[in-house]
Amino acid sequence: MAFERDDTASTTSLLRVINERAVFERIRQLGPVSRPQLAQATGLSKPTISLALADLERWGLVRAVGHRTGNTGRAAQLYEMRPESGFVIAVDVGRSWIRLALANLAGDVLARRTEPSQASASRALVAQIARLVHALPGEVGVGYERITFTVIGSPGFVDRLSGTIRLAPNLAGWGGPSVLKSLRARLGPAFALENDVKLATLGEQAHGQGKGVANFVFMSVGTGIGMGIVIDGRLYHGWRGAAGEIGFLPLGDAEAAIATGVQRRGWLESVAAADGVVANARPRGMNGRVTAKRVFEAARRGEAAALEVVRIEAAHLARAVAALTSVIDPELVVLGGGIGGNGDLLIGPMEKQLGALLRLPPPRLVVSSLGDDAVVLGALATALATARERVFARVLGG
Repeated sequence: MAFERDDTASTTSLLRVINERAVFERIRQLGPVSRPQLAQATGLSKPTISLALADLERWGLVRAVGHRTGNTGRAAQLYEMRPESGFVIAVDVGRSWIRLALANLAGDVLARRTEPSQASASRALVAQIARLVHALPGEVGVGYERITFTVIGSPGFVDRLSGTIRLAPNLAGWGGPSVLKSLRARLGPAFALENDVKLATLGEQAHGQGKGVANFVFMSVGTGIGMGIVIDGRLYHGWRGAAGEIGFLPLGDAEAAIATGVQRRGWLESVAAADGVVANARPRGMNGRVTAKRVFEAARRGEAAALEVVRIEAAHLARAVAALTSVIDPELVVLGGGIGGNGDLLIGPMEKQLGALLRLPPPRLVVSSLGDDAVVLGALATALATARERVFARVLGG
């Protein structure tokens, strides 16, 4: 019978933890919120709610914040999450810029920092990331030891088999075996490195054009090309974590390809990312200091050569969307990045091309509403989800 008593006690403890977690999550979503509202939202009894609140208050995860006013009868006590019970940092690492944000456990952004990226050498870039991550909390009087979790968004992906970063050709040396080890030594174990486009996709899902859409993709076109794929409301990673590396799709034409970069960067990325746009512009008479940004500016002024380059770019991207649509049938394609953000010039020609390529109606094409914030917002969402689990597990273990 001793086993039965232990088993019953264990089951009771597990149910209590489940109830406390449910109450904590509802307070996070709804707060400030009262006991009756929590009972209605969770389906738990009022005595169970009261027990859960007592534990959550004792652990410092929630707090009372006054009473609800405007109703007859006894005013209901309100509860909210204690924002200072945890902090997270989001880092967006690109070839040109590093962007950071610090948020509390409630998701309130407390500090931001942006500076040029030292992407020409992996050792310098690791040192820069570590310096910024350690310095940012101090700007709001928070010690680094209080950071619960950090998420770094970077080109490429962490290969689950080799443990190295792969397919990040625009960051020199970023695929070396010591990069993750050096980051861990400087930041500690409470961090994760994720593909930047996948994080941007999560940002779109939480705050942007993908909100409420169960099947969509985010297509980032800029210095490189990448894609995040959401299927049935969940981000799809693939076997190695490389799902969405569409820069390697064999789409494009040999004349426009940058021959030295095809194997390293992928065919589509070589012809349709920023360097490919420039490579298409030069034979059409656009010389001097040509950049992808200037090509699109010239197209808006109606310059014929630039309009032809944009037409070619739209055709490349349309073929990529057509290939993807034939496989996963997304409802929506969100365009982002320095090139993808030019929806006023790209979406019309892409829709026309897709109409010719596809038998069924093509997915909707829209431009991201988040701009440069997409990766940081996705990294914050990811870090917060992990941090809330860790904070809850920490108090249970303590």
